Amino acid sequence: MQSTSLALSPSTPFPKPRSRRLLPRSSSTRNELPLKPLERGAHDSALLPPRAASRLCFASRPNAQVPASFPPPSSSPLFPRRKEDDTRARAASVPESVEDDSAKLSGVARTLRLGVMFGVWYLLNICYNIYNKQVLKVYPFPATVTAFQCGCGTVIILLMWASGLHPFPRLTRSQLATILPLAAAHTMGNLLTNISLGRVVVSFTHTIKAMEPFFTVVLASLFLGERPSFWVVSSLVPTVGGVALSSLTEASFNWIGFGSAMASNLMNQSRNVFSKKFMVNKEEALDNINLFSVMMIISFMFLAPAAIFMEGFKFTPSYLQSAASQGLNIKELCVRSILAGFCFHSYQQVSYGILQMVSPVTHSVGNCVKRVVVIVSSVIFFQTPISPINSLGTALALAGVFLYSNAKRMKPKLKVS
Repeated sequence: MQSTSLALSPSTPFPKPRSRRLLPRSSSTRNELPLKPLERGAHDSALLPPRAASRLCFASRPNAQVPASFPPPSSSPLFPRRKEDDTRARAASVPESVEDDSAKLSGVARTLRLGVMFGVWYLLNICYNIYNKQVLKVYPFPATVTAFQCGCGTVIILLMWASGLHPFPRLTRSQLATILPLAAAHTMGNLLTNISLGRVVVSFTHTIKAMEPFFTVVLASLFLGERPSFWVVSSLVPTVGGVALSSLTEASFNWIGFGSAMASNLMNQSRNVFSKKFMVNKEEALDNINLFSVMMIISFMFLAPAAIFMEGFKFTPSYLQSAASQGLNIKELCVRSILAGFCFHSYQQVSYGILQMVSPVTHSVGNCVKRVVVIVSSVIFFQTPISPINSLGTALALAGVFLYSNAKRMKPKLKVS
């Protein structure tokens, strides 16, 4: 079919408009008579934007061609949508579906990444507790062992910063003054944990450490003014009861191991509570990985002289030679000490990395599952004899920690007045 539109040119004849003088009418008559098509188009164009008005004027001329510079209008009774307009509309809707697909893929990738990180966290924790217990059995110097582990962590941190895997923190004096007490509590918590692991079995130490929520609630009430809910307090009952039942039936029980594990709970939860109290300025706060890294370096600086003062030089060649003459395998000791130091730093680094990706309550639930995994794996590896009542106490304590995590997830309902 031949197109009916003609190009505008000087030779194209146009009909001359009628003179307004031939149609004399009063203002009232002018309002009563209907507008002509051309006049109606001009009248409607006064109510439209400039581009739409110009297009309306061109559309009122049957032989006129709309200039190509105008964008295609949306579908309407006056301007029906053409095929290319439908094509453009479908093309415009494609990025939205692509964005939805990419969002789903990123969500799946994030879930897979979290799953891998949780698995690595648990595996490193199992390896650390096994290697650390083996070292402390033949080398009963917990301060020296803890200082060596913090030294391994310091080396890993410096390599991480030097290689650019994580940005180097710019510390101010106010930040350092805030981190120092947190690092002191972190140092004491790790040292007391190793003292406990050197005295009692791994499963019993971690059963006692299930009491951490109890210390969290008490310290938060005293220093932060937080009032725990009824469900949070109720969840502490099976935890305390389970630890008490497990302690009464533990074959390896001694007061030094029990007391140091309890004191490590107090130190670790003091670090967490005081970090909430002091690090309130988000502009000056470090990210979790850098905060842990700075605390680890400060812990090494605290522990190195403290270990020498408390236990003397226990890594000198002369001492190791005398220990080897008594049957100590120096090579195995050094290898397992290095592996324990690597796992000690790595599992905490992964833990802080997970904490940056999930909520504290989710991290607490993961920590509860981690404790179950560590207790079961240590019992299997070291073939620790456990009585049924002792198993019941451990199960009660861990169930209480799980209930505490769920109680913290529950938000109180607001009362509507």
